[in-house]
Formats: sequence, C-alpha cells, structure tokens
Amino acid sequence: MPALTAIEAFTDELVAIRRDLHAHPEIGFEEVRTSGIVAEKLAAWGIEVHRGIGGTGVVGVLQGTGGPGRRVGLRADMDALPMDEITNLPWRSTIPGRMHACGHDGHTTMLLGAARYLAENRGFAGTAIFVFQPAEEGLGGARAMLADNLFERFPCDEIYGIHNAPNLDPGQIAVFPGPAMAGADFFDISIIGKGSHGAMPHVGRDPVIVAISLAAALQTIVSRNADPREAAVLSITQIHAGSAYNVIPEEAALAGTVRTFSPEIAKLIRERMREICAGMAATFGVQVDIDIRGIFDVLVNHPEQAVATAAVAAEIVGAGNVLTEPKPVMGSEDFADMLRVVPGAYAWIGHAGSVPVHNPAFVLDDGILPIGASLLARLVETRSKT
Repeated sequence: MPALTAIEAFTDELVAIRRDLHAHPEIGFEEVRTSGIVAEKLAAWGIEVHRGIGGTGVVGVLQGTGGPGRRVGLRADMDALPMDEITNLPWRSTIPGRMHACGHDGHTTMLLGAARYLAENRGFAGTAIFVFQPAEEGLGGARAMLADNLFERFPCDEIYGIHNAPNLDPGQIAVFPGPAMAGADFFDISIIGKGSHGAMPHVGRDPVIVAISLAAALQTIVSRNADPREAAVLSITQIHAGSAYNVIPEEAALAGTVRTFSPEIAKLIRERMREICAGMAATFGVQVDIDIRGIFDVLVNHPEQAVATAAVAAEIVGAGNVLTEPKPVMGSEDFADMLRVVPGAYAWIGHAGSVPVHNPAFVLDDGILPIGASLLARLVETRSKT
C-alpha cells in the first residue's frame, strides 16, 4: 500500500508545520520554540506529554486500545546546524547562522504525523513512545536523554528512527542489519608558537607552518597506518590563525573529525594523532596540545528490527524499492546510543534532489513527509502486537 490514506489527508498540514520549523531553526539544546510546538501538537491530539527530557527533549506517550502489547519507541531529532542558508525559498531560514541543512525539521514533522495518525486510530496494541530528541549534531542529545533516565522513565521494548536521503531515489527506503553508520571522534589541536613580524620569521616560531605540516602529516595515518581493509576517515574541517598580513601569529588551531567502524582502528588513529602532534612540537620547538573526544558510537541495527522495518517499508513503497543490502556509511548518528540500550533499527528515505545534507543549498522534498509518517505509524501498529 502507499502512504496511509489518513495521513495523506493531512499532508498539507504536515508541509506547513515542516516549513514553519524550517524558517525558525534552532541548534542543539536551544530548541525551545521547536519543542514547544511539538508539545503543543501532541497535547492537542490527546497524547501524554513530558517536556525537558535531556534539556529540550520531548516525549509523548500514547496507549493503544488493542490490548496488551509491546512498548514501541519512535525517535526524531529536532536541531538545526550553525550555518547560513542560500536557497532563497519562501520558507528559508529567518535566523542568520542557523539552517535545517540536514532535514531534522522533516524528521520532526514525520514523527508528528505518525503521532497524530496513531492518536486518531488507537486500535493498535501496547504503547507508542514518541521521542523528540535535541542536539543530534554532535552535541550529545541522545546521551543527555539517556542520562535523564529516558528508558527508565519511558521503557521501550524496541525503538526506530529515520533519516531523509537525497542520495537515494524518490520512493526508495534503505534499511539493513548490522553496522550502518560510523562511530565518530571530534578533535581540537592548539599550536602555541612565538609571534613575530611577517618580514622577520627567523625571530619567531611560526605556528602557521606547523599547522600546515601537521594537517598534511595527519592524513598519512589512514593511508599508511590503518589497515586498508578497514574503513576510516580523518578530516580536518577547521584551521584558524592570524589577523594581519604582516604578523606571524602566536597561535594556530586545527579541528576536525575521525570516522571508523572498529574500536581498534579508532584507538590506533588516536594514538598516532597524539604521537604526530608530539613529534611536530619537538621538530618545530612549539607547544602542540590535542583534545580528542568520542562523540558518536557505531550505529548497529538489530537484525529482527531491521527485517521488520524492511517488511513495513515494502507495504508502503513496494518491495522493489526497499534496499536491504548492507552499505554502511561514514556519516554518524547519535541514535546509535539509544540502539546500544534498546533493540531497534534506523532507515533512510530517498527523496528528490541531488544536493547533499549539510550543504547551504540543501532542500528537503516535502513529498516524503507522508511516507516517513506512514512508516513510523505502521511500525507501531505491526510491532506493538505481542
């Protein structure tokens, strides 16, 4: 079957919600307006609402009328990214330096659509738990909710999450068991040298040269130290130094991320990064400090729940549009932390458009809103039965 008819009937309202959220993006742990809208909608539909979970998180609880059953969790992220939007859409971001460039506005709206449908069609067994998570973009929102006793307060027998995927064709849904998304570290490196006049570099200790050399050296870790059969990425995404044309600065800084699927490879990369930083400090006679932080665990889909998600997806988009061949991606997702506690699965929903997420020109296809809402709703209806 296609998207649920009842959800198709209020798709225009979902689109309006999504575009409103898009126009008013909020970054991690600042989702005050967004969480307020979520809580207001859930309460209006007769769903029990709990706010302030893990900061700005919201949890809705809905008991079905179909008798005893499982407690099925559905999770969506709410936060935007700290970047400017360049789409010029009528509903583009109205807040400088803030953009829903990853489609979390769509995920939130899909879960709201599923919640509304289930509130209006309570024949399912068991209980639906709607988890609206803050701060997915590297700020630890899932861990904050877990630290706030999410699953002790709202027990779930299993939990499901979704993400839009412009790299898939419209109408396709991908889900597979096992490792699906990489674990991630973030790192910051500070270099303290000795400033001098730009025309007199010999009297200083140039941290810019160190930063350039360090950036090149770190790239050899994956190419020359990691087993080539193991997937790994080390990306330097920031470099900061200087304020004038004729001044060699006192300090420089690098920052970036490491992605792996193996704890052993992650450990190797961390050790080599520290060794290279120490070597550069000795070579150039400067101080180099490195801070490496584990941000995301490897996201591992549980086999039973991945198969169940694929079966429900086939009802909605057709079996031929469900991709179940394992193709792990190097991106990361902190839903992994929830899946370490409760069995579940994470799926991707393809949509029109070729601009990737985290791009200032990214545009979410509103056509997937009823598809995602239907997938989430049907997971509750099928999986809550004992």
